[in-house]
Amino acid sequence: MSEVEKLIPHRAPFLFVDQIISFSNETIIGIKTFDERDLWLKGSVPKSEYIPGTILIESMAQCGGAGVKLLGITKGIFGLVTIEDAEFYVAAKFRDQIKFVVKNIRLSEKIIKQSGIAYVGDKKIIKASWMCFKI
Repeated sequence: MSEVEKLIPHRAPFLFVDQIISFSNETIIGIKTFDERDLWLKGSVPKSEYIPGTILIESMAQCGGAGVKLLGITKGIFGLVTIEDAEFYVAAKFRDQIKFVVKNIRLSEKIIKQSGIAYVGDKKIIKASWMCFKI
């Protein structure tokens, strides 16, 4: 079992965070490389080398959730309830290492509100904000 699997309930093939690099009350940083295990995601556009944008938003939310668990602020399972202000800039390809930089906006026992930016190298590929409620 990976360290991330100990923090959030997601499992393969729906686990979209490889590692949390750092976490604080302000910022959580994690990484994911979509590889041959994730090629089933190509089903939406079989000839494409690009990761679907909705999966990248889910990845950021999973990264944020894992980081919040490491902070020890929340217990239980949270579900994504809103996605706000999503913007897509550049597509990410399979085998790119994606870095998620998640900002904590509101953390409580029942509500998590965060925003994030995903990068491939130093290129910003997506930004979004979201909210999760305790299930």
